[in-house]
Amino acid sequence: MTQEARPVYLRLRDHIAAAILDGTYADGDPLPSVRAFAAEHGANPLTVAKAYQSFQEDGLVTVRRGVGMFVAEGATRRLLKNERDAFLSEEWPRIAERIRRLDLDPADLLERVAG
Repeated sequence: MTQEARPVYLRLRDHIAAAILDGTYADGDPLPSVRAFAAEHGANPLTVAKAYQSFQEDGLVTVRRGVGMFVAEGATRRLLKNERDAFLSEEWPRIAERIRRLDLDPADLLERVAG
């Protein structure tokens, strides 16, 4: 499924996950309010709330009543493991097959990435 074909709340969730993995939000940090995040990304606040709710259900964010949502302790580590596992099981097989089909040299690819 292409990125555009995925539901908006999942695309927003991907954006938040990337920000956590990139260190924009560390464990214990507050996330932007639903309204602020919605305004920043041109999204419906209910859609943002659904993305945040999915993180809460996964135990990756915690809610402090009257204060806001925060990245849960250990969330970065768990999210990194989940993302790595998903990449290796879902994306990597397709990428590896394409590398083989195009007769690309993995050493050349590594050199381009490091280069």
